[in-house]
Amino acid sequence: MRLQGTEPGLDALDAGILSALDRDARITMSELARLIGMSAPGVAERVRRLEAAGVLKGFSAEIEPRALGYAIRAMVRIRPLPGKLHLVEKLIDACPNIVECHKITGDDPFLAQLVVRDIEEMDGVLEALAEHAVTSTAVIKSQAVRRRLPPLR
Repeated sequence: MRLQGTEPGLDALDAGILSALDRDARITMSELARLIGMSAPGVAERVRRLEAAGVLKGFSAEIEPRALGYAIRAMVRIRPLPGKLHLVEKLIDACPNIVECHKITGDDPFLAQLVVRDIEEMDGVLEALAEHAVTSTAVIKSQAVRRRLPPLR
């Protein structure tokens, strides 16, 4: 990716901005500027350029599902039955317990992450898919790697 006014890729300042925002998306432009060693208007302009280039897509809150009572997280591979792909995709989209889903290659076209309060709730979510798809579920025990930025340089 080429940002206007820079060489191909990100420079060290852009990488520093992205790293700081990844650690704390609520940081003020003044504090970000102090961390990066720039003026607040300069940092704000770089953030705007990163947004305009599609590198920085937004800011979000990181929620802990357990604090909301969701004791179980699981990854579910979902294989729609023949002719049911679009229906299963709609069912996945409509299920609030599925908090993330990717279309993937291989035998199972969907890999979903779900959060539930207990095994009975998980059974209910999976049973809603069972008429139209085959599922394979793995309960998440812990997070070995927190979501992180890809290499920036």
